[in-house]
Amino acid sequence: MTTKLAGPLKREVTIRGKPYTLTTSPEGLSLVPKGRRKGYRLSWDAFVSGDAALAMALAASVKNGPHESTRAKQRSGEADAPPHETSPRD
Repeated sequence: MTTKLAGPLKREVTIRGKPYTLTTSPEGLSLVPKGRRKGYRLSWDAFVSGDAALAMALAASVKNGPHESTRAKQRSGEADAPPHETSPRD
C-alpha cells in the first residue's frame, strides 16, 4: 500500500555540482537552486497529460526559471542597457 502525498516533501539533490531543493507536493514538482526562491515548477496535470503539454510546461518553466548569466550580471552590477550608439561628426 502506498502513502497518500498530503503535504510537501523536500529533498536536496546535486546537479552539475550545485545544490538544488526538489519539492514534491500534491500540486506538482518544484526544483529550486538552494537558497533561492525562484526555480522550475511543473504541475502533475501537465506531467501526465501528454508529450505536447509536457513540452510546453517544460519550456515555460525553463523560461521562467533562473538564468545563470543573468544572475552573474546582477552580482557584478552590470545593467542590461543597450550599448550607446555613436554618430560620426561632420
